[in-house]
Amino acid sequence: MRKKILSAMLSLAMLCTALSGCGGSAAKEESKAPEQNSSEEKGSEEKAEADTELEGDITFWHSFTQGPRLETIQEAADKFMQEHPKVNIKIETFSWNDFYTKWTTGLASGNVPDMSTALVGQVSEMINSDAIIPLNGLIDDIGRDKFYENALNELSVDGNNYAVPLYSHAMVMWVRKDLLEKNNLEVPKTWDELYEEAKALTKDGVYGLSFPCGSTDFQATNFLNFYVKGAGGSLLTDDLKANLTSDLAIEGINYWLKVYKDCSPKDSINYNVLDQATLYYQGKTAFDFNSGFQISGVAANSPNLLDYVDCYPIPTIKGTEQKGITTSNQPLVIWKNSKHPEICEAFIKTLYDEDTYVKFLHSVPVGMLPAIKGIEDSEAYKEDPTIQKFAHAEEVISSQIPGGTAIGFEHGPSVQAGILTNQHVIEEMFQDIITNGTDVKTAAKAAEDKLNSLMEAATQ
Repeated sequence: MRKKILSAMLSLAMLCTALSGCGGSAAKEESKAPEQNSSEEKGSEEKAEADTELEGDITFWHSFTQGPRLETIQEAADKFMQEHPKVNIKIETFSWNDFYTKWTTGLASGNVPDMSTALVGQVSEMINSDAIIPLNGLIDDIGRDKFYENALNELSVDGNNYAVPLYSHAMVMWVRKDLLEKNNLEVPKTWDELYEEAKALTKDGVYGLSFPCGSTDFQATNFLNFYVKGAGGSLLTDDLKANLTSDLAIEGINYWLKVYKDCSPKDSINYNVLDQATLYYQGKTAFDFNSGFQISGVAANSPNLLDYVDCYPIPTIKGTEQKGITTSNQPLVIWKNSKHPEICEAFIKTLYDEDTYVKFLHSVPVGMLPAIKGIEDSEAYKEDPTIQKFAHAEEVISSQIPGGTAIGFEHGPSVQAGILTNQHVIEEMFQDIITNGTDVKTAAKAAEDKLNSLMEAATQ
């Protein structure tokens, strides 16, 4: 999978611009002293290792643009630099979409950071471009058994772990309990029930459910994936081809077009994830799909509605119980071009110190759930008032993490899954149908062909 032709990757990067390691771990392995070494010799070796002083400058790109998360990461970097005065950590912040354009276009010139956050689907593309290094040693140092196995597997290829999961969340259905109660409605369990209730609640300045398909984001891909994967299907075939023309995919496309027509603001044809979420934050939609980040958004925009928001599993066609559709284990990566991967590893390791880690998770309580075991049971974690208030929401989201995957990862990590989300072809398909009246099956076939061409170019 690795060391593919770089020019193919860069051609994809240029398309994206218009729209929106080999080797082992960098950490030095501890030399194993022979058994006959005296305790004094071992002590000397440990002291020499402890006396090794970190020195150098690193650049850290991340997409934590919200104030509390940004501030918490900066505090952690400041503390690390205090403890290592010869280290300088320069932090630069980009939105998730800007970050993708930044690294793909900067790869050829080496204009990439030393370490960064990433989206799960992007990690496979980074591996394919030979742009990041394995972090097996770092994960072992932190404690491999502390991480949830499925989170590590999504970030691994050929037995190598190329990223460290920092936090987890899952997509769920958010509801307005007051609107349901006022209209004598139950929480919908099937897609048909959701449509009927959303249509009934589209009144009095409130939309039942917004359908976002802006071409600078992958929200329409996300929503279509909810429908298809919830029925046991996939937007990729077993041999990793785009799968938009199956009966199930066509059914899902038509479902979301119906929602757009009857329940959604017409401007949502251009909505990205923040546009979509803001409607719910402001009390202008009855239903939405998102992670626990909805809570902090409502708190900032409409605190009077906090008593009326809650979440439930995403509906399915027949209302059958499911244990997760879309899960995200947000990772950190170290770039192959870094001159100081040892500094990156040392800094990342400190982010998992319990005090620092809990403080980071509390910067968006319930929005970011622990990627390592045991934290959720600690008193320090549980004492947060938002976590206490939204215990049901946290329980629902946590229940959806084990059975979910990143979009397209039902078949394991792949470049194809990254292209599925990062090239926004499905969003363009929906816009073509809505704006130009293109026949659904015709538009789906054109989008499928385009995705397959991109996937073939990236994997030759």
